[in-house]
Amino acid sequence: MPEWRVKIKKNNMIDFSGRYGQWGMVAGSAEGIGAAFCEELAKIGLNVILVDMNRDGMEALARKIENNYHIKTKTIKADLGQKDAADQCLNIMKELGCRLLIYNAAYSRVKPFLAAGLEEMDQYIDVNARTPLRLVYLFSQQMKRSGTKGGIILMSSLAGLWGAGLVATYSGTKAFNLLLAEALSFELKPYGIDVSACVAGATATPGYLGTDPEYGLIRPTVMKPEKVASTALKKLGKRMLIIPGLSNRLTYFFLTRILPRSFSAKLVNRTMQKTFRQKNILND
Repeated sequence: MPEWRVKIKKNNMIDFSGRYGQWGMVAGSAEGIGAAFCEELAKIGLNVILVDMNRDGMEALARKIENNYHIKTKTIKADLGQKDAADQCLNIMKELGCRLLIYNAAYSRVKPFLAAGLEEMDQYIDVNARTPLRLVYLFSQQMKRSGTKGGIILMSSLAGLWGAGLVATYSGTKAFNLLLAEALSFELKPYGIDVSACVAGATATPGYLGTDPEYGLIRPTVMKPEKVASTALKKLGKRMLIIPGLSNRLTYFFLTRILPRSFSAKLVNRTMQKTFRQKNILND
């Protein structure tokens, strides 16, 4: 590798760790985009706190990045739908001086709204909204008291830009995370806390691929998780709204700047119906 490339990588690592410290926490880290975030952080020399319910997957990933990148890890087996999850995470963050929070965990199912029960609705709220809200609040209070700089990335989705049928509750909670990040990017800036929302499109995660999407003539660009994660980390502190992938950015521009919202929403919902037609069944 040419010497100048090594120097650029080293300087980027120094800049990032100088701003966000030596540790990063990834909530929802065992697979998919969360696992990619862990590996991307390890690549630039940060130690990683992994949080997930999947202990085996999380610990296997921790061993992998420790061996490959010679960093430290800390694993927390936690159900992020539980009320004490945010406090559990913050205690470890305080102990290790962690100043970077990435909330990737999400509960998501593709099914008609009326096919879900009330307990499942609570799961959406608890994992996708209540815990990230509490954790961001507690983390920000800690950063403010300590007077240190920090960073927050909340994972959102293109599905959070419009009300998308078959993922209605997921869509609503992803919109919540996007607007929360947008508001806090202004409100927390005086305290040296960078806040961004990463709005991902179709990504080759076990969750997405497990929905068995059906494609017609127009096939969406399915991104690799590591590309989503690396883009988000590069843009943190530079942009509030991070949309990885040229195709996703063009889709965002076309549907938000060119077409009326009513037509865009109709187009999005028509696409959802075609992509997941086998799941659009409501059993009475």
